Amino acid sequence: MNQIALLFPPASCPRLIVKIGSALLVDPDGSVRRAWLEGIAADIAERIRAGQQVAVVSSGAIALGARRLDLAKGGRASLEDAQAAAATGQIELSRVWADVLGAQGLTAAQMLVTLDDLEDRRRYLNASATLDRLLSLGVVPILNENDSVATEEIRFGDNDRLAARVAQAAGAGGVVLLSDVDGLYDRNPSDPAARHIPRVERIDSAIEGMADSGSASGMGSGGMVSKIAAARIANAAGAHLAIASGRIDRPLSAEARHTLFAAEKSAPARKAWLAGGLTAKGHIHVDAGAARALAKGNSLLAAGATRIEGSFARGDLIVILGPDGAQLARGLSEYPSEDAARITGKRSEEHAEILGYAPRAALVHRSHMALL
Repeated sequence: MNQIALLFPPASCPRLIVKIGSALLVDPDGSVRRAWLEGIAADIAERIRAGQQVAVVSSGAIALGARRLDLAKGGRASLEDAQAAAATGQIELSRVWADVLGAQGLTAAQMLVTLDDLEDRRRYLNASATLDRLLSLGVVPILNENDSVATEEIRFGDNDRLAARVAQAAGAGGVVLLSDVDGLYDRNPSDPAARHIPRVERIDSAIEGMADSGSASGMGSGGMVSKIAAARIANAAGAHLAIASGRIDRPLSAEARHTLFAAEKSAPARKAWLAGGLTAKGHIHVDAGAARALAKGNSLLAAGATRIEGSFARGDLIVILGPDGAQLARGLSEYPSEDAARITGKRSEEHAEILGYAPRAALVHRSHMALL
């Protein structure tokens, strides 16, 4: 076991993202766990004094608002209830963070984002610039999904993946997901035979198969599936990600068991953004030969495609799947789905005759593709 903070020293991780789940911040009765939160604020102050910039992705608005409005099912009985609870609870959540950080001599800022804010390239860059300026000023940004306007179609659905996307936007070297679990197990941790996994070097099908989609508290929206998805996004941007329990006081400075998902190397900013995209419009299935070519850094040619799924336009984000259905890459399609389907499996010299116009060189060009 080790202190979480020691995994992310300022020298190699100048910026750190800390995500806090609803069950840690809010008691089952809907009241704020203020003493615990004061400990987190003290941990953050220590990190900043050590020369590290810290941003927080904080859940809790819906839970707090549901208590204030006396809504059933923690404010999640309907989308309208969740939106009303979020709008009401966000004010209290921001006030609490401002108070506990202010007691440490720190200034808090609020940023509410939607999925579209980080999926649209221009808005993503705007959010990145705001984060960069706040952090450079020594401010602690407190981020949350804007649940008062988000719908099921345009939302992250959990703050685990939001934290990973924030890490990309902020250029952070590390992400800590504080939750009601102390890391990844090879099976449901309620099983006495479950084995804790302290470090993951590569996220593969075996690692994904260990995930449990449930949220133990019933208060949050993310389980282990969302945490592994977050690790994949963070690692693609060159950021390490740790899952650790927040069910202890001062979880960033206390010795605690955790799982570290280690990043291999940093990707160029635009490719990291592509790799972390969540709103793919379609899928392109490829054969084994194309899969090998992609692994070598080549573009995806139509001859190697076997099937097109979904409806997408040129420039939309799509996912490339291997023969076994595993995700190989994400990229921007050079063709609308209808034309892509017409040339699937066809040699390049056939494309002009099939389409009736001069074709492009690839279905997905390597310059607009990120391998996973």
